[in-house]
Amino acid sequence: MSFENNLRLIKRMASSMPSGQSLIVFYEPDTEASATDLAAFGVSTYQFQDGLSFVFKSLPIIMGARLIFCDNYYAFLGGLIHSAKMRVIQLWHANGAIKKFGWEDSQTKQRSKSDQKRFQLVYNQFDEYVVASKTMGTVFKNSYHVPFDRMQLLGYPRSDRFFKDDWLAHARDRVYAVAPELRDKRVILYAPTYRDGIEFNPPADLAEAITADAQAEVVVKLHPLLKNQEAVIADQNIQSGNSKIHFYNQLSTADLLSVTDTLITDYSSVAFDFTLLPNAHSMLFFMFDLKEYQQKPGIQSDLLNWLPSQPILKTADLAVAIKKNQRTDFTKFNQHWNTYNDGFATKRVIDRYI
Repeated sequence: MSFENNLRLIKRMASSMPSGQSLIVFYEPDTEASATDLAAFGVSTYQFQDGLSFVFKSLPIIMGARLIFCDNYYAFLGGLIHSAKMRVIQLWHANGAIKKFGWEDSQTKQRSKSDQKRFQLVYNQFDEYVVASKTMGTVFKNSYHVPFDRMQLLGYPRSDRFFKDDWLAHARDRVYAVAPELRDKRVILYAPTYRDGIEFNPPADLAEAITADAQAEVVVKLHPLLKNQEAVIADQNIQSGNSKIHFYNQLSTADLLSVTDTLITDYSSVAFDFTLLPNAHSMLFFMFDLKEYQQKPGIQSDLLNWLPSQPILKTADLAVAIKKNQRTDFTKFNQHWNTYNDGFATKRVIDRYI
C-alpha cells in the first residue's frame, strides 16, 4: 500500500475472506495512519521497509501469498519467484493518465540496458491489471509492453466512494469542521501535480489570477513534495492584498473535492476523480510549463482529443476563465476514462479475486 485510497476495498476483502484464509497489508511509512485504521479493523499490517528486514521477515510472507495486490510500481517484484499458484494484480492509483510513464517516458529509453531489463521484469510480473477503461488498458499496454488481454475492465474500487451519498456527506462534514468559511461559497481548488526533475515555479501573478472571482474562496493543495512552494503562493496572496487563498494541510484532496465547484489542475490524476462528483461544475487545466513538461516526462500524445477544456498557458487567460465560470461538459471525458467507474467496482473486484 503506497496510497490511502483503497481502504474500503481492503476492509471488504478482509470481511469476505473464506475460512482459513487471511489478508495481510504491507504499507509504506507515509500511509501509517491508514495502516493503524486497518489494524483496528482486524487486518494484519506490516511496515514495508527495504534492507535485510524485508529479505528475512517480509519476503517469506509475500512468497507464500496466493494473491498479491499492488497499487504502484514495486521494484522488488522484478526478482520475485512467481509460482504457478500466485497471481499478482495491479490496482493502479489513478483512473487515467495525462503524463507518460514506463516505456512511454522519454527518460526510460535513456537508462542503461540493465535498468530497462529490470523495469520490464517488474512489468511482466503483473498477471492482471485492474482498469476503468479500455483507454487506460491501452496506456498500460504501451507503457509496460504487456499484452492487452491482461487488462480487466472492472473499474477502480477507489472511485466507488464518489458515488456514495454517505461518503459525500461525511467528507463535507470533515471539510466544514475545519473550514466553515467554505460553506455556501463557490470553492476553487488549485491542485497541481508533482514535477519529477522539473522545478515548480508558479508565475509571479498566480495568486492574483486564481482569486479573480472576488466572491469565491480559493484552496491551494500542493503535492507533499511541493510543500516549500506554499510560502511562495501565500506571499503572493498577501502582496495581492486579499485573503482568499487557504491552505488546509489537515484535509485530504479527496475530501476537498467534495466541496469544490471549480478545479484548477494541470497533469494530475485528480482530474479523473473530480469529474465523477455531482458538485463538479468546471475544470481548468493551467499548464504554464506545457512545453517543458512535454519533453519530460511527456504527456499522452492524444491529450487534446479528450481533454474536456483547452489547456490554459497564461495567468491572464486563467483569470478570464475563472470569472467566466462556464460549465465544463464531462460526458465524453468520463466515457473515455471512467467507463467502468459506476460505484460498483469494489463488488466486481471482490467477486473476481476473493
